[in-house]
Amino acid sequence: MYGFSREELEVLRGLDTPWKIQEFLSRLRYNPEDTCMSPRMVLRKRRCHCIEGAMLAAAAFRLSGRRPLLVDMTASRHDLDHVIAVFRENGKWGAISKTNHAVLRYREPVYSSIRELVMSFFHEYTDDKGRKTLRSYSDPLDISKLDENGWMTSENDVWAVPNTLIKTRHHAVIGLIGIRRLRRADPIEIKIGNVLQYRVRKRRP
Repeated sequence: MYGFSREELEVLRGLDTPWKIQEFLSRLRYNPEDTCMSPRMVLRKRRCHCIEGAMLAAAAFRLSGRRPLLVDMTASRHDLDHVIAVFRENGKWGAISKTNHAVLRYREPVYSSIRELVMSFFHEYTDDKGRKTLRSYSDPLDISKLDENGWMTSENDVWAVPNTLIKTRHHAVIGLIGIRRLRRADPIEIKIGNVLQYRVRKRRP
């Protein structure tokens, strides 16, 4: 199915709840490289960063009957963007998130809208100087529309996914005046934000 091998399908079909998906991704090593591996390659290499983890989550969602939806969160020039896989439970939104840091992680399905979900990341989305850097978020992108690019099983990087996310309509989370008035994170918050799960060449988020 979808070009996956029997062994790959067995793993992905076992990830039949958001909680199982998040636990699986959290156990994978963090990938610090500038790649965009498909779920097949993530399973093979046993490592991933945010968009790669989100794509694997989307594949697992699809196999369990959910829509494979990704949301792009863009940051200021001081920080990196972050991509999450979003899902709905009982009419509420939640998110799967792969990160190497102690923050920007899984969100329970308790949010009434995508904006409300994204804003739950705002306070902890900071750079090394404590500046709050989250600036916009995309509409959810159903990446089944990108099947012709082989995003699930390609053995090459699938840059069509981030390139399409970039072009998807984005919504600002705060205006210019609001940005100027933002308080920086406390030193202890900065310290917590820099705690790493895996020791790798530094990459945020």
